[in-house]
Amino acid sequence: MTVQSAERTDAAARAGSGTFEIADAVQLAVVDRGGFIESRHAGSAVVLSPDGTVAASHGSPSSPILPRSAMKPFQAVAIMAAGVPLDGPSAAIATASHSGTPAHVSLVRSLLARANLDEDALACPPALPLDEDAREALLLAGEPPRPIYMTCSGKHAAMLLACVQNGWPVEGYLHPEHPLQVQIRDVVERLTGQKVLVTVPDGCGAPVHAMPLAALARGIQRIATAAESSPFALFRNAAVLRRSVLQNAWAIDGIGRANTVIIEQLGVFAKWGAEAVMVAAAPDGTTVALKMLDGGLRAATIVALAMLVDAGALSAAAVAAVIPDLGLDVRGGLGVVGGVRPSYARPGRGGKV
Repeated sequence: MTVQSAERTDAAARAGSGTFEIADAVQLAVVDRGGFIESRHAGSAVVLSPDGTVAASHGSPSSPILPRSAMKPFQAVAIMAAGVPLDGPSAAIATASHSGTPAHVSLVRSLLARANLDEDALACPPALPLDEDAREALLLAGEPPRPIYMTCSGKHAAMLLACVQNGWPVEGYLHPEHPLQVQIRDVVERLTGQKVLVTVPDGCGAPVHAMPLAALARGIQRIATAAESSPFALFRNAAVLRRSVLQNAWAIDGIGRANTVIIEQLGVFAKWGAEAVMVAAAPDGTTVALKMLDGGLRAATIVALAMLVDAGALSAAAVAAVIPDLGLDVRGGLGVVGGVRPSYARPGRGGKV
């Protein structure tokens, strides 16, 4: 074990072994069935004003969480900072949790081709597409699950391209002490302003770094407000990533899926992560980071949007217009009898969503 690894291990022990406790969470959303509150989602959230000050705080945003795929924008910026030119759809797929459509898979293959690698080099687990049509087509064709269909394969292909371009070993590219992962960790710390204390494997096998929601929001805001004219390459890359995501929303998730919907219709730079993590930055830079403690993602998008409305960053009418596309209805028989809705201590501004 290196000295740096030992220091991180000691720091992790001091930081504790998990996210915030139930007692530290607050109610963020409810599920309404015919006027009866059937379920409640508790969690933590933080809202940053465009100037980076805290506009709202709920629960325990200073406690560590695992960002999961909400960390992908940092990983993509780090790959670009390693000298990999990414722009447009190729940048979007590098930060995507894609749904595995043929168009997504084509982008992944194009990154692998740039590295002169085939899909056997991908170290993410095999999977079938999240997209129903793509999954059905593969099943009907008798195709088995493969890593290239896994929702994180774009990130992995970009990681492999960074390794090839820098002369780093392709084997073991997911090890926390691999040069690529050291580069990513450095960029995470620079963007969030937070030293990494805990590193564990993500669902795709890549390292994921625990951080407070406040640090996650700060890092995402720096990406969302970066300028392509910045004198600093890190922020020029971040600005290219943001523009690429906003212009290619289909690539980061999938047509009709929540991230794609709000990026396309509201101009919000957004990314969800497994276990109910959500980050969203409005066009003016107002940024939300939240986590539902139960790991259920269904309320995360609408709560983030409601908090942006409360902060005055989005109009209530614009958000109300996208709600039918977010799959929040609760049905009874053939009719709609309720829905998933935000429910937290809210300031007296912005209107209801």
